[in-house]
Amino acid sequence: MTTKNAFYAQSGGVTAVINASACGLLETARQHADKIGKVYAGRNGIIGALTEDLIDTSLESFEDIAALRYTPSGAFGSCRYKLKSFEENRTEYERLIAVFKAHNIGYFFYNGGGDSQDTTHRLSQLSELLGHELCCIGIPKTVDNDLPLTDNCPGFGSVAKYVAVSIREAGLDVASMARTSTKVFVLEVMGRHAGWIAAAGGLAADKEGDPPHIILFPEIVFKQEKFLAKVEDTVGKHGYCCIVVSEGVKNPDDEFLAEAGTRDAFGHAQLGGAALVVAEMVKAAHGYKYHWAVADYLQRAARHIASKTDVDQAYAMGKAAVELAIAGKTAVMPTIVRTRNNPYQWEIGVAELKDVANVEQKLPAHYITDDGFGITPECEEYLRPLIMGEDYPPYTNGLPNYVSLKNISIKKALKTAFEFEP
Repeated sequence: MTTKNAFYAQSGGVTAVINASACGLLETARQHADKIGKVYAGRNGIIGALTEDLIDTSLESFEDIAALRYTPSGAFGSCRYKLKSFEENRTEYERLIAVFKAHNIGYFFYNGGGDSQDTTHRLSQLSELLGHELCCIGIPKTVDNDLPLTDNCPGFGSVAKYVAVSIREAGLDVASMARTSTKVFVLEVMGRHAGWIAAAGGLAADKEGDPPHIILFPEIVFKQEKFLAKVEDTVGKHGYCCIVVSEGVKNPDDEFLAEAGTRDAFGHAQLGGAALVVAEMVKAAHGYKYHWAVADYLQRAARHIASKTDVDQAYAMGKAAVELAIAGKTAVMPTIVRTRNNPYQWEIGVAELKDVANVEQKLPAHYITDDGFGITPECEEYLRPLIMGEDYPPYTNGLPNYVSLKNISIKKALKTAFEFEP
């Protein structure tokens, strides 16, 4: 029987450790060359498959593939592109299968969040219908930590570490100047519907009075009067107030505090500016001088301060994906199973894609304090192990030395091109 090739792609917002998953997958696939032939990577995610722009990863050196473990972002390019349903656009699926047939691809690995797992699930269902046997494995990735059936998601632990470190350091800065300068600092973090990243800011506090003094979660309806009273009380007690706000916080009318009025390729509202809204609200009510910041891409790109736990788990997910494929599994996703908290221990599990696709895991109510502004001990117990350990990249001339791959495309085999409109 002819050895089948594999297709791997990265999808959605990238992370500090998504390339570690790529590393785990590619290194493991090379160890099983008798079962998996070449691994082709899609340039810019699933778009690379649709446009037949496939990168030959076999042309990359073992050293460069190994260096992916400590290199942030998406080495092959990612995308925000959601396939429509088969009924809405059969052409896209037929195109994917045509490309896979043309290049003898029998394995499909898609590294992403809920929308990506949905794509992988749909493809697993339709491949046989369209006349091509295809093993489809999802690989979890999302800084939002909102995938179900896995204890946590690769990418989250490093963002959590970055946010906790950032609010601790900024808090020291504000505290030192509060008598004559800034009294309120607001840090905006990612999290459209789930407050996991905002909650991670709470890890910065070791004792009562440490920042962050207030956390605003998307799971808790924002009540302006209650919030402003808390800010005033905090400044009165400590002389300053540090706030972490999730981008997805909503008012009682179910409206985002800050929304640009546009939508991304997945149909999600474009957010940004919640920190400024909150900060100006404080200024108007209390007259305090403020500063605000948006962590934005910095939080998800900060490989220099990545969590070792996160790096190890990301690599393990890529490795497990290949092992599941060669074991004959399909329409599944490897998961992280927590087996012990102290000391922290975990193992690999497996989830069915049908149970993962398009399901959001929000922050549980018992992880948020009764006043709605902080995290509980149970939440800290869950979060703390995920930020543990350091895994610094190598440095050259004072800066991280990250790898850039050759990313050489293979020759196209199909005569027709796919018209892609972003």
